[in-house]
Amino acid sequence: MRRSQLEHLLRAAARVINESELLVIGSQSILGTFSDDQLPPEAVRSMEADLAALNDPDDRKADQIDGAIGEGSRFHETFGVYGQGVSVSTAVLPKGWESRLVELSSEATRPGRGLCLERHDCALSKLVAGRERDYAFASALFQAGLLDAQVLAERIEDLPVTEPEKDRIRGWLRGQLRA
Repeated sequence: MRRSQLEHLLRAAARVINESELLVIGSQSILGTFSDDQLPPEAVRSMEADLAALNDPDDRKADQIDGAIGEGSRFHETFGVYGQGVSVSTAVLPKGWESRLVELSSEATRPGRGLCLERHDCALSKLVAGRERDYAFASALFQAGLLDAQVLAERIEDLPVTEPEKDRIRGWLRGQLRA
């Protein structure tokens, strides 16, 4: 996904749910910090962006996003990317993530505005999920010099996960430092 495609998704989702602020949770939140040409290919491989309305206690707005611009929608067929409506609680994030959000706002996002996860928070949320593609994403960012090992190490301790899960992520980080 390119930043321009994420901006288009934000614009469309804001119109669908009639709200200007959308939280970008998944891997494509990295586009709030870096342009697509600054990122390794593994970081922009996805064709979907996870989008959450900040005030959506019953997930109604997430369902509206899915129906209008989600996978298999006319939007997806036309533009080759789609927005997946999700809940704010979808991602497991380190304490304090809300204060580190990165704004993605431009003429191309209006009337929407993306609140994207900060790069280290984004990588850690992917590592908590622990799928092969999540490890590939985080490793590509780390190897490209876009993540700071010290920041990751500190924020691992702030993740609301079990100690064995933290150990798994610490092990990944040690492996990256040896690579």
